[in-house]
Amino acid sequence: MADCKAMNRINATLQNPLIAIVDDDASIRISTRRLVNVFGYGTETFSSAREFLTASRSTDFACLILDLRMPGMDGLELQRLLSLQHRHTPQIIFVSARRSNDGLTEAMGTGAVEFLPKPVDAQALSIAITKALRRDFYRERKPWPVANA
Repeated sequence: MADCKAMNRINATLQNPLIAIVDDDASIRISTRRLVNVFGYGTETFSSAREFLTASRSTDFACLILDLRMPGMDGLELQRLLSLQHRHTPQIIFVSARRSNDGLTEAMGTGAVEFLPKPVDAQALSIAITKALRRDFYRERKPWPVANA
């Protein structure tokens, strides 16, 4: 009976992992949030890396959709800081308006799931999120928190 309850809890969390979106461009944050919500995932948005770091739930996210270039702390710096702090690091999908490979090698070399150009293609984002959530699930850590719980 206890195993059945545990499985039900795990199944509930698998259906609604939280995804953070960090981008300094408000229109990108809003459109990405809407798209990710259409995919059926819970989201929270942040206008900067610092805002994400100070959020009380910053360790609760299974996936982080992160702008590569932002004023102040950029996406690569946030990725490095999370790793250095030995905190739970969500699986990261980088997005960038720049069409060059600037940052791509470092982002992917340090464990990013995907590197997508802006504007983000819906299908490519859906595939990247699925890949990120699979990686997050199979990593040893607590189950994803349920959105809006």
